[in-house]
Amino acid sequence: MQRPRPEVIDVHAHVMPWPLLQGLARRGLADLAGADERVVRLAPEVSGLPAGAPIPFPTEQYDLEARVAAMDARGVHVEALSAPPFLFAAAATDDDFACDLARRSNDALAEFVGQAPERFVGLGTAPVGRPGAAGEARRCLDELHFVGVTLGTAGGGRELDDPINEALWAFLAERRAFAFLHPSGASSSERLASYHLYQLLGYPSETALAVARLVFGGVLERHSLTLCLAHGGGAIRALAPRLDLGWARKSVARTTPEPPSAYLDRLCYDTAVFDTVALRRLIEDVGAERVLLGTDEPFDLADHTPCATIEALALDPEAEAAILGGNARRLLRLPGRRREGQDKPRPYEKGGPAIPA
Repeated sequence: MQRPRPEVIDVHAHVMPWPLLQGLARRGLADLAGADERVVRLAPEVSGLPAGAPIPFPTEQYDLEARVAAMDARGVHVEALSAPPFLFAAAATDDDFACDLARRSNDALAEFVGQAPERFVGLGTAPVGRPGAAGEARRCLDELHFVGVTLGTAGGGRELDDPINEALWAFLAERRAFAFLHPSGASSSERLASYHLYQLLGYPSETALAVARLVFGGVLERHSLTLCLAHGGGAIRALAPRLDLGWARKSVARTTPEPPSAYLDRLCYDTAVFDTVALRRLIEDVGAERVLLGTDEPFDLADHTPCATIEALALDPEAEAAILGGNARRLLRLPGRRREGQDKPRPYEKGGPAIPA
């Protein structure tokens, strides 16, 4: 007899609310003419992409009923929704512009989440590298009642270990707030322009770079953060031995009392690595208690069968339940618990926002 599936919570799921995009279009910052063909285009100062670059825009990005139906099909009970990096304005040089966009994005996210609170919780955008990042993070938690924040890997030309971010790290540590680190761009964009390498290779490399700066810059020594890395941490786990070797042999890299791997072992990682061998190794390295289900839905580079991915590992039931949803419930500090053995997602009553014409 097949045992009931535990609660499933996806911590890596994106949404692009239609009202937000309409507002950007009115300001000349978005071209929505291709929405019917599931494509939108955003101004470079918003997306960080070249002008006219198409961004996938499946119906699930904005339509509540379609989104819930897709969750039901995947067996996901709750999604922790965040804006995709195309809405971070990470490359913008104007701090006020980036902070204003984060605020508008967070307000739109709160409205979307609020229409189905049994199925969604929010991770608001904190604009790293900007003077207002800590204040916006506080607003996300205290006024919008989000369960955490999402962070880019750089912002405004400033790295995560830049002193401008110190107030943000201090606030997140003080509040023990869940923070989801997602690549917000990539270095050497010219070399990555072909073959979709900007995301295929650039994103995991960008995460490794950002986390290395958190380590060697002493951020993870000064602050105890509840930090979860997208895409299984990108390339950072594979590079940990090399970072440790540099820490041991290069005086310029001996910036912390412990080797880099000690700090990496304190972080959390999502399951969006798209290979059971790699995922099993990640779990062996950091422990099942530090791995959270993440799909990257509803983009095309997503795990569309997340439950099957975890079940294929044949973990013990306790570890499987922790990865599928238990760890997320604990770290997001979600109120209450689902009834044990409940296998079906919570019901949803139709009547969400209007579908764009």
